[in-house]
Formats: sequence, structure tokens, C-alpha cells
Amino acid sequence: MKINKDFDRLLRKYSKHKKNFVPGKTTIPLISPSFGNDEIVESLDSLLSTWVTMGKKVKKFEEGFAKYIGTKYAVMVNSGSSANLLALYILTQNKKNKLRNEVITPAVTWATTVFPIINVNCKPVFVDVDLGTYTLNTDQLETAISKNTLGVMPVHLLGNVCDINKIKKNVKKSNLFLLEDTCEAHGAEFKGKKAGSFGDISTFSFFLSHHITTIEGGMILTNNKKFYELAKSLRAFGWIRELDKNNIIAKKFPTIDKKFLFINMGFNFRPTEIQGAFGIHQLKKLNRFIKIRVANAHYWNKKFKGLDDLFILPKTIKDVKHSYFCYPLTITKNAPFRRKDIVKFLEKKKIETRPIMTGNMTEQPVMRSFNYKIVGKLENSKLIMRNGFFFGNHQDIGENEREFIAESVIEFVNKFSKK
Repeated sequence: MKINKDFDRLLRKYSKHKKNFVPGKTTIPLISPSFGNDEIVESLDSLLSTWVTMGKKVKKFEEGFAKYIGTKYAVMVNSGSSANLLALYILTQNKKNKLRNEVITPAVTWATTVFPIINVNCKPVFVDVDLGTYTLNTDQLETAISKNTLGVMPVHLLGNVCDINKIKKNVKKSNLFLLEDTCEAHGAEFKGKKAGSFGDISTFSFFLSHHITTIEGGMILTNNKKFYELAKSLRAFGWIRELDKNNIIAKKFPTIDKKFLFINMGFNFRPTEIQGAFGIHQLKKLNRFIKIRVANAHYWNKKFKGLDDLFILPKTIKDVKHSYFCYPLTITKNAPFRRKDIVKFLEKKKIETRPIMTGNMTEQPVMRSFNYKIVGKLENSKLIMRNGFFFGNHQDIGENEREFIAESVIEFVNKFSKK
């Protein structure tokens, strides 16, 4: 369309260009929006067409993302949080599973991994994480499984991949569901397969801070046709419009308009065409974004190698390709400084930081209102809660920014050691 070319030309004229980095004066943010002219023009095309609710562009993004991850089906929703809730709702619908109501998940995660478990009337069972990987401690998994266990919900936290082989063995042995929370691990791999392709269902988030963004948005992926069909119905009120067999269903209820025939109790988790418009262009950029994040992380790993008596550096298990949502550091127990000291120092340098997700979720006051179980003492989770933090790692952190971050951390260590 000529009008799109005109928009593109104008956007290039007025779009913000990256400013020169001035160490100590230019903020290095935790997140930096990764969209540009392509996404904006595609969105404007949807706005001008007036077709702005879920449509062809959402479908195109779903198909492209399923192909990228390596699953048969994908269903886009309005957020990663909704994806988790919808996935858990699907897994609890089978009548034979009604007596099993426990879902095992790591204590260090984000709140919307845990809340959906409670929303579907299940009980979270918290296990510890491994230091450095920040992923579920599989040595505790067998102990955590009981006759009431419905499934395991590992979280590929911060772009790292869980020990999926051990998890799958335990899941298969006990006939459990496997729900991969992959909201922060776009493009991460285990033995050449993408995270999010191993479970009965997996979930992703496309919030602004993630590897790719649709501003808000999420995705459910599965190879199970029944789960796929149920997800399509549940995300839109429980109606039959998108179901493959909607005509067959409609014939059973000839007095009801099939456009308004409800077969399930559903939600309104539909995404918009604006989100789909973003997604189809962001997906093309994902591998390039990951390459930048990995290069940055490898640089910091090398620069901080001699500081392992002070910091627990990011680690992976064998055969994992980490996609580095951020760069986490956990201060060791014997370090002569505390988290607040280094965070304050870095923030003065205009390097933004934040704690690692919710820390130990069982220590959050909201959990006093709910019933849950703990396996073991969660010692690593407690340490991360008090000593863990991360700084940003995204497509707009270049060589100058990453060098300044490394120099600042080393400067802090050197100054503190002289006190």
C-alpha cells in the first residue's frame, strides 16, 4: 500500500535514534523496547483497515512462532500470565485429574507462575532452585511427587533451561503433566531443541521486557490437538467460532446462532491484531537479539571469572543454549559486602538493577493467604532472595555499555576490598 510507504518514510524521519553513550551519565536501562518502523507501520495498517481485534495477523504470528519453537499448535493470548492460567485450566479439566491437585514449581519464579496454580484450585508445591542456573532443583523432584501431584511446572528462568531430561523422566514415571513456563526463555535450547517444545503445554510472554515484544501478549504451545482446540475456545468466552468442528457442534444445537454458541466456560484472553502485527515482525528479529544477549553475557562471564569468591555467576547444565533474559549475580555468603552496597554503587553509575524476580515466593506476604507445601529448606532460594540481583541485557546494550558495566562492578569490588 502506498500509504504504508508514506508512513514508513515519515517514521524514519521522526524516529528516535540511539544517543551516544556517555559513561556514568547515560542510563543503562533494564529494558529497552525492541520494536521499530516495521511493527508500527504494520499496526497502522490494522488501524486503518479497522480490523483491530484478533484476526489474520494473530494467526500468522501463531503459525510462525509454533514453527520456530517446534510444536504443532500455538494459541496467542493477551499476556504470559493469561497463558499460564489458561494452560493450567486446560490441564485440570479432565475428570480423572480432579483428585490430583498439587503442582510442583520452583520457589524462585515470578508471581504469575504461582497465582494461576491457586486460581485453578490447585496447591503449589515449592522446591528449591540450583544456584547459578536459577532453575528447579531436580534432585528434590522425586521427593516432591505424591499421589496428589497433577503436574510439574518448571520455569526456564532468566533465559536458562531446566534439566529437562530429569524432569521428563520423573513426569513419565508418575504419569504427570509437564507444563513449561518459558516466558523468559525465547530461543533457549536443550540438545538443539527449543525450550517450550518438551512439555504437554508450554507458555511464553511477549511483555515489553522480553526477548521480543508485542507490548503485552502471550502464547500457549502444544502438540496435543485436544488441548489446542480447548485453548481456542477458552480464550474467547468458550464459544465455538474457531474450533475445527464448529459446524458439527452447531448441528446439535440448530436453534442457536453458531456465532454465539458457547460450549465451555471461558475467559476473554483474546489478543489484538496490533499485537499480532508486532509479533510477525519481532519474530524475524529474535535470533539477532539473542545473539547480542549471548555475546554480552559471555563477555561478562569472562570479565567476572576471577570474582567467583564474591559472586555466583550464571551457569548452565550440559547441552543448554542460554538466551540470557538478563545478567544475574548472587553475592556469596562470605562476601565482605551486601547487595544493597553494590546496587547503590551501580545505580549511581546509572546502571539500573533489580532483585531476581519475586525472590523466594514463599516469603512474599501474599502467600500467607494460601495453602501450599514446601520441600526441603529452600536454602538457595532464601540466599537469592537476599543476595541476588540482575542488570539489563538486551539488544541495545552494545560494546561500550557492556564494558562500562563490567568496569563498574570491578571498580566496586576493588574499592570495597581496600576498606
